[in-house]
Amino acid sequence: MKLLTHEIGSLAKPPWLVKTSAGSPLDESDVEHARTWGEKLGVDGSEELVENLKRGNPDKAELGRWASRYALRLLESAGIEVVYDGEQQRTEMYAWAVDHSNGFEPRGTVRSFDNKYYSKSAVTAEPSLREPYHNDEFAFLQSVANHDLKIPVTGAYTIAVWSYDEHFGPQSGRIGAGHGRSEELAARREFANDLARNVIRPNLESLIELGAKWIQIDEPGASTEADELDIFVESFNESVEGLDCFFSTHLCFSDYDLFFPAIEQMHGCKQFCVGFANYDSRELGTSGAERPGYEVISKFRDLPYEPILGLGVLDIHTDFVESPGLVRDRILYATEVFGDPERIHVCPDCGLRTRSWEVAYEKLRNMVEGTKLAEQALTTAGATT
Repeated sequence: MKLLTHEIGSLAKPPWLVKTSAGSPLDESDVEHARTWGEKLGVDGSEELVENLKRGNPDKAELGRWASRYALRLLESAGIEVVYDGEQQRTEMYAWAVDHSNGFEPRGTVRSFDNKYYSKSAVTAEPSLREPYHNDEFAFLQSVANHDLKIPVTGAYTIAVWSYDEHFGPQSGRIGAGHGRSEELAARREFANDLARNVIRPNLESLIELGAKWIQIDEPGASTEADELDIFVESFNESVEGLDCFFSTHLCFSDYDLFFPAIEQMHGCKQFCVGFANYDSRELGTSGAERPGYEVISKFRDLPYEPILGLGVLDIHTDFVESPGLVRDRILYATEVFGDPERIHVCPDCGLRTRSWEVAYEKLRNMVEGTKLAEQALTTAGATT
């Protein structure tokens, strides 16, 4: 029995990339970070990076590519089978998309959580793709990756709900002062679907032409408004319908019950990646009482088009390193509920960018080891039935 492991998206950026991007000077600790991790992960040519950092004033774009190499090797060395580069060459998942699109104007920064901020823009005209904005990184990663790739792309609905609307909504003057919720919903639908058709879809088409086989549509904003879930579903379908690729979506932390029954119409989605470990206990065991964080998975099981579930088994909000046994039991509970292990993939709850490389690496290694333990248990159970 084989269970596929993959990442979700982001990893922390190395200090030598963060400092260079911010225009801050590097010190010996940054050089040592590059040297230590280069040796640990077996990054080809890492000595060249170390020498460049020692000389100072390294090229930002080249450092981004080095960070991609390191992130790939971190995931591959941990044993993850389907990988990406932790979004090392991107600024931020929202800003990277709107900065490469027409119809947006920057409106400053807003706080997302803790001390994390992102640059928020307003849509002021019909959105359109200025240029495919993942092609360069994807082409580079194709040339250096040893494992299969899955590319994450921010979805249309999240871009819409994270933007100020000065073109479609009330601020545009297109909706009267006495408008109701129905007019607001119509404006959001038009905005999200325009993004899907004119920004996301052509970007996906370009990646597929380059050889992308698996594209993950990231929708952390999907459940922001409970009465807009049909708009999220519609914009996803507009983005992917008819395209020849394996499409999955990542749903960030939420009350997952809200997504039903709306996502019953997401027939183009072959996999839902969902975070459960954040809500689960740390106790071993495979009963429902011992796995409270996974209660909702039966609803994903019962979706009519039978998508795969990307089972989140690592809590990305803490430095707690899940034991292989805990990962195993979370997987075994899910496979028992689904009744079909082939519909279960194993992944972290979300991207690991808030964790250090040291913690992320140990978590991922234990995830892989726990997956192997689950495979062994499933194989043994199959042999005795």
